[in-house]
Amino acid sequence: MPASDLPDSDLPGAGSAGSGPPDSGSARSDLPGSGLPDAGVPGASRTAALAWAPPAAVLFDMDGTLVDTEHLWCQTAAEIATELGLTLTDRDLPEVLGQAIEHTAGHLHHRSGTDRTEAELATLLGDNFAGKVAAEIVPRPGALTLLTALRDAQVPTALVSASPRRVVDLVLDSLGRDWFTVTLAAEDTEHTKPAPDPYLAAADLLGLDPAGCVAVEDTPTGVASAHAAGCAVLAVPSAVPIAAAPRVTLLDSLELADLDLLGKLAAARAV
Repeated sequence: MPASDLPDSDLPGAGSAGSGPPDSGSARSDLPGSGLPDAGVPGASRTAALAWAPPAAVLFDMDGTLVDTEHLWCQTAAEIATELGLTLTDRDLPEVLGQAIEHTAGHLHHRSGTDRTEAELATLLGDNFAGKVAAEIVPRPGALTLLTALRDAQVPTALVSASPRRVVDLVLDSLGRDWFTVTLAAEDTEHTKPAPDPYLAAADLLGLDPAGCVAVEDTPTGVASAHAAGCAVLAVPSAVPIAAAPRVTLLDSLELADLDLLGKLAAARAV
């Protein structure tokens, strides 16, 4: 899938596999914005080799974007659906992919007419999904390379997930918490994706304008959330296609993303 909505320039080359730092730090930002580089005036050491100044921050979705867990969530929803006498089809995917557990629980409750409550279904989904994630966490191609480049350039990062905190923490325990300046889970905002709240909250914790940030997503639901928050959006579809749209750049893989591309997207959004 070609990149779209970029200013005139060549697409950056592919990255290579990377490895994460040791697991440490806090899953959240206790002191929002503290210790961050001045996002408004990037230092020469950060930009000397770049055609574009880095973005103020990069805000990452988790499932399907940084780690290959979207298929685990689909398996979870399909298994619970089977218990309810349902067979999920492609028509159900918009109610599953990129959605909070409570949303999918509500969908299964409505479709099945089960006597089980939505809360009971949400618990079943959450327990099943957490077990699968604990047993299988695989970074997406190019994810660790891009995180390494951002860390080396001192660009703040956020993990912005619609998954519950216990699932987010499982992934952080595997990847390493030091990759992210702040993290948000489904419980951390009143409304989760596709509402803009998670990305607005991440930018607020970082003390930044969302317009200076680039969000990285893999589903239409996540793209809608980041777009509504005012972020530039880099979309790397994992399980379902994402339609081209203004201020949404499409790539086949994070291996094709680098600091120049992210800086270019942030600069285009600010115009």
